Amino acid sequence: MQINLRKAMFVLPNLFTVSSIFLGFYALVLCAGDATPQQLYQAALAIFFAMFFDAFDGRVARMTKTQSDFGVQLDSLADVVSFGAAPALLVYKWALAPLGFVGFFVSFAFAACGALRLARFNVLAQRGDKGSSLFFVGLPIPLAAGTIVALVIAHYREFGAATDATTRVPIALVVVLLSFLMVSTIRYRTFKDLHLSPRSLGAFAFLTVGGVAIGIATRASFVLVVYMAVYIMMGIAEALLARARPRARKPLPAAIRAELDADEALEPDDEEEEDEDKREQDEYI
Repeated sequence: MQINLRKAMFVLPNLFTVSSIFLGFYALVLCAGDATPQQLYQAALAIFFAMFFDAFDGRVARMTKTQSDFGVQLDSLADVVSFGAAPALLVYKWALAPLGFVGFFVSFAFAACGALRLARFNVLAQRGDKGSSLFFVGLPIPLAAGTIVALVIAHYREFGAATDATTRVPIALVVVLLSFLMVSTIRYRTFKDLHLSPRSLGAFAFLTVGGVAIGIATRASFVLVVYMAVYIMMGIAEALLARARPRARKPLPAAIRAELDADEALEPDDEEEEDEDKREQDEYI
């Protein structure tokens, strides 16, 4: 009986993952054919709820101590469907189809970059990269999909109709940016190291009050758009500040420094310095 219960516990986190696949497939079905604005809105909601199941499957696995390589691979496959293919088709039917081949290629690029990002994540996880617990390398695909979903939901709640010609190009640029961020080496915080403290409580209160203020001033559906935009810009800003910040080199011991000064052949040339700079940069990204 205890063995059967243990096997059932291994199934539990996978049920969350399969539920995410179900919602992603349901979104694809809603987007198929001549989808109406309401069907596209429903597809966006399906992907939104798939994000919840995706967020909890890993936590359930850790709580029940049922983590497995099978679960990791299944989660990645689920993300390709729910947060790669489904949002790509959604944004194509919602705004990019009138752009012809350009709109088709931009939508495809989102799905392809999402798959590449997941493949890189799996490789880093297999290497046992400890930094991955504190930072995501590249924008996570659920958050990229969440940005598209937030735009669709906010647009439908505000206008209740399809997009017009003035918004299609900006939306295409947003999708291109999301695709680039997913395959980039820009680090995004996971906030797994966040602990209960006056500073964290203050930040949470500020975000909550800011969200309520935005919802009152505009619509509640715009709050998610703002939150997604803030998170995306925070990663870009931190990356720019890190590149602009001068890297301090550790001073060499006086004896070694004197020996280098005495023999010019021992001085590192420019190419070696560039290689060292590149190694330091690679360690950061």
